[in-house]
Amino acid sequence: MGRDVGPALSALQIGFLVVGSAALALRRTHPVAVLTVTVLAVGAVVALGGLSRSGVAAIGIAGFSVGAWTDRRTTWIAAPTAAAVLLGAALVGPREVPFVAESFATVFWVGLTFALGDASRSRRAYVTAVEERARRAEESREEEARRRVAEDRLSIARDLHDVIAHHIAVINVQANVANHLLSTDPDVAADALSHVRRSAQTVLAELGTVLSVLRHPADVAAPTDPIPNLERLPELVASFRAIGLPVTVTESGPATPYDPTVELVAYRVVQESLTNVHKHNPGAATSVTLERDEDALRVEVVNAPGHPAAPQPGNGYGLIGMRERVTAIGGTVEAGPTPAGSFRVRAVLPTIAG
Repeated sequence: MGRDVGPALSALQIGFLVVGSAALALRRTHPVAVLTVTVLAVGAVVALGGLSRSGVAAIGIAGFSVGAWTDRRTTWIAAPTAAAVLLGAALVGPREVPFVAESFATVFWVGLTFALGDASRSRRAYVTAVEERARRAEESREEEARRRVAEDRLSIARDLHDVIAHHIAVINVQANVANHLLSTDPDVAADALSHVRRSAQTVLAELGTVLSVLRHPADVAAPTDPIPNLERLPELVASFRAIGLPVTVTESGPATPYDPTVELVAYRVVQESLTNVHKHNPGAATSVTLERDEDALRVEVVNAPGHPAAPQPGNGYGLIGMRERVTAIGGTVEAGPTPAGSFRVRAVLPTIAG
């Protein structure tokens, strides 16, 4: 059992040491119980007048296990309790036992093992916390990446809808005009086909811009085509007038440029609204109103009652995309019929995208 201090150990004392040392096999699963058994066993040896340094070492191992595998409160209770038991055993035992003279040094050593065990537990908890934070940070990055991909896909879908819907509507109308007048009025038919060609070129160019953004190769410069804004509104209105939709535009307030994102959304609101009028109520007189001030940009598109066209195929994503665009920058939008039988779209946009 190691080198003994004082008289040779009796069979009973050796038996106590064997029990205390054997209990160490369970120190990780039952650290407090193992410490209790070990301290009582070694304390019994001391009280009977003997001392084995291997017994003291067993208490140190058990104390380290309590510090390493339990909480700090349990450790702070167990350490002085173990020291008190050892000192008490030394005091009730024979006075000639050398442990009495060395008791404080022994208690200090045992206390040190508790402290080392607590330090080991703290370090293990720290490492676990760092690993957990790293895992959560990685999950957050992956979640943020998935969210950005979803937002990008939604933005691309809205852009494709806005680019295609208007120009395809123009192409459809002008192609029908050319088809009806090709034999009776070739000049008008040729003019309609010119509109078809220009619209097709425009939509192909805008689709090319969107696709170039999607490809985004490192060796190709970023697209330099201007982003649609309110300065291009007259061009948009003219394209609808050219296909037979009477549109009037009224603007009020200072013509101060807004945030580019706000102007893009305003442009898309007007574009989608006029496209819907042309699709569902062709030929209806339509008014576009822009009210500018320092607090907001108000956009309103109202078409007069007319002769609704036959139901057109569609998925309703136009109005959905419009609402998503407006709310994404902190604005509001309302769309629906009026008591007079008209259809109105009204959007209130902030001066700076939120």
